Amino acid sequence: MDQKQNSKYNAPSLKGCVAVVTGASRGAGRGIAMELGAAGATVYVTGRSTRGHPAEGYDSLLALSKLPAVPGTIDDTANEVSRLGGKGIAVPCDHTREEDVARLFARVQKEQGRLDLLVNNAWGGHESFDGVFDAPFWEHPLKHWDTMFDHGVRNHLLSSRQAMPLMLGQGKGLLVTTTFWDRGRYLKGNLFYDLAKASITRLAFGMAEELRPHGIASVAVSPGWMRTEFVLTGHQTDEDHWQERPALSRTESPRYLGRAVAALAADPQVMEKSGDVHLVAHLAREYAFTDIDGRHVEAFEM
Repeated sequence: MDQKQNSKYNAPSLKGCVAVVTGASRGAGRGIAMELGAAGATVYVTGRSTRGHPAEGYDSLLALSKLPAVPGTIDDTANEVSRLGGKGIAVPCDHTREEDVARLFARVQKEQGRLDLLVNNAWGGHESFDGVFDAPFWEHPLKHWDTMFDHGVRNHLLSSRQAMPLMLGQGKGLLVTTTFWDRGRYLKGNLFYDLAKASITRLAFGMAEELRPHGIASVAVSPGWMRTEFVLTGHQTDEDHWQERPALSRTESPRYLGRAVAALAADPQVMEKSGDVHLVAHLAREYAFTDIDGRHVEAFEM
């Protein structure tokens, strides 16, 4: 779907904004990049999946989903960004590799000379997904730690560190870190996931505290239950037919999150929100936007 399918939505203007969205081949990152493009931003779309080389490490999830390869690429997302009115630039980057991340931000510096927005979204948790959502911590495999912390929390910190030389020189900027937060409730049944998301939320808070004197905002943003490509496949449907699946009635599109990020990026008073975790549904009320189907999807609760 594109904006023409929801004529009531007017994207904010992000003309001149330079953004990096990590982990944007699919899911949340793709939705965010697309909405930034719809607002006119220049978006560096990063991740491991390219048309020539799909990302590795998803064997278990692919087997469960019965998919031949992981869906989506940074090239496809970048094309969508440009189609919607922005400028999409695909940059292959393994966000677990410090040298890759350093090259990414060196390229942004060389080509743009600035960075206004960094969206930390690259997440490795899917790599260890085994189909088990709810189990006591002693039964979940320890490999979840590696994928969720070493390939998740660390990714966000690494990109933020490399982005700082660009933002500090400007005296302004915005870091958005995607997370999952349900008002501090424990995400019962998956201690590893709960710990990782709580760490990501705390990371956004800690960075906000240190960046406040420099005029740079840092926020965590929490979507609800998103209809990502893997969720749709798991329910044997697609974005055009998901409403035929009652189990998906509480879901939202990844572009709902994208509209929240675009609204924050366009808000001249965003420093007032720095350090907090924001639910997409609450931001939708405040900034008066809806999901791509015109619905206001209420905040997801466990």
